[in-house]
Amino acid sequence: MALKDAKAGARNEAGIVLVVEALKHAFGDRFQTGQSFRAQHSHTTSYIPSQLPDGVLFVESSEDVKTVVRLCTAHLVPIVPFGTGSSLEGQVNAPLGGISIDFSRMNRVLEVNAEDLDCTVEPGVTREQLNTHLRDTGLFFPIDPGANASIGGMTSTRASGTNAVRYGTMKENVLAVTVVTAQGEEIRTARRARKSSAGYDLTRLFVGAEGTLGVLTSVTLRLQGIPQKIAGGACAFPSVKAACDAVIMTIQMGIPVARIELLDAVQMRAFRNYSGLSYEEKPTLFLEFHGTDETVALQTAQFSEIAAECGGGEFLWTSNEQERNKLWKARHDAYWSVRALAPDLGILATDVCVPISRLADCVTETQADIEKHGLLAPIVGHAGDGNFHVQLLFDDRSAAGIAVAEDFVARLNARALAMDGTCTGEHGIGQGKMAFLEQELGGAVDLMRQLKHSLDPNNIFNPGKIFRTTSS
Repeated sequence: MALKDAKAGARNEAGIVLVVEALKHAFGDRFQTGQSFRAQHSHTTSYIPSQLPDGVLFVESSEDVKTVVRLCTAHLVPIVPFGTGSSLEGQVNAPLGGISIDFSRMNRVLEVNAEDLDCTVEPGVTREQLNTHLRDTGLFFPIDPGANASIGGMTSTRASGTNAVRYGTMKENVLAVTVVTAQGEEIRTARRARKSSAGYDLTRLFVGAEGTLGVLTSVTLRLQGIPQKIAGGACAFPSVKAACDAVIMTIQMGIPVARIELLDAVQMRAFRNYSGLSYEEKPTLFLEFHGTDETVALQTAQFSEIAAECGGGEFLWTSNEQERNKLWKARHDAYWSVRALAPDLGILATDVCVPISRLADCVTETQADIEKHGLLAPIVGHAGDGNFHVQLLFDDRSAAGIAVAEDFVARLNARALAMDGTCTGEHGIGQGKMAFLEQELGGAVDLMRQLKHSLDPNNIFNPGKIFRTTSS
């Protein structure tokens, strides 16, 4: 299914030759066509085969972006924006060839407005770089997808992560963007005001567009104050259902948990082996609370009561930064810990999201599916917003192994959609989930196609992603 969706249309060979020569002349060493550069910029952490661009341009300014967009528009050559390459659904592949625009050198923090709790950055700034820059201001940017992704990539995929249950996703935290359109002109979608009724919400249109409508050149973000007190820890449960029930009760009671992550027993085994955690190999919740000494103490006590009611063990929590960092470092290394369980197998990291009241049903049914088919597929999840991930280990070198993986993903997505959920909570559609988007939204995808055609009539912006168009 995903392999079929990864194929798109035909290459414009003549146009590509002209654009490559023009970029060599205009940018010199900042434009690379070597095999290693091209391979690095088709990197995908899924089993979808890499599809290389014809050249990589390291842009340094919005003027560079406008130049390459105008050139590619004139010769009908595809453009694929590239941040850090951490996307999971083939978003940076170049199925029709073309030019990869690397934003690693557009990595400046342009403005910090501490009094207004916002900042403006170039798209190549990574989340860790931004928070290092903000450290002395008493502010931080809370969206944490795990990988040290670029802000441009996080915006384009509408990323979220472990803090989303309290601080929201990129959708809630992007105030405005500047973007270069297919005409090679730069527009700004909004001002810094926290609310506006001025026309269409163009900012939300580009947040989550996966580079298919234009090329981002800056992002204005909401910031948060660093909490006075942070406490976190882990609590084991007798079953995944018991852990999910604790999550549901915590959210429904309005306890302002900052992070609440679900790990099944197999994932906890992976953590013990890879990250040296000493917790039991049982379904476990990792939690974190932000606030004052008083509020954090109250919240931890409230959760401890809920955990006990759901059959959980002792909530082992700490406010020691080093101990908390070890816990969350393990969580962010989940992908690598799972790979270490079976180094000879491939891994498919996929996600779905369901209404919080259906989380326990969806996770337990997915566990039953995994057991029925004899699969090795640890479950991790941003459980506080109903979003969970399955990391399936499978033989990615055989057609039969890939078929097993694709069948599992199809069942997982059908299960989530049947519960009025979504086929992806944060990974995006890319190439891997096109068919499921059609199942999820039906005729609304036709409206997306109309928007795409209106803003990008020649289909040069990241073609072959999200949905098929007539020209791809």
